Amino acid sequence: MLQGRLAATRDDIVALAAPVMRHRLLLSFAAEAEGRSADDVIASLLRAVPLA
Repeated sequence: MLQGRLAATRDDIVALAAPVMRHRLLLSFAAEAEGRSADDVIASLLRAVPLA
C-alpha cells in the first residue's frame, strides 16, 4: 500500500524475506558446522521459487 500497489510483488518479498525470517530459523548442527547462516538458507529458498 505504501508503494501505491494493492498486492506485494516478488521484489517486495525478496527485499523483506531475510529481515522477517532471519530470527525465526533454527539451523541444524550440520548447517552450523558447514558455516551456513540463516541468510544462506533464505537465499536458497528464494532461488528455488520460480519467477513467474
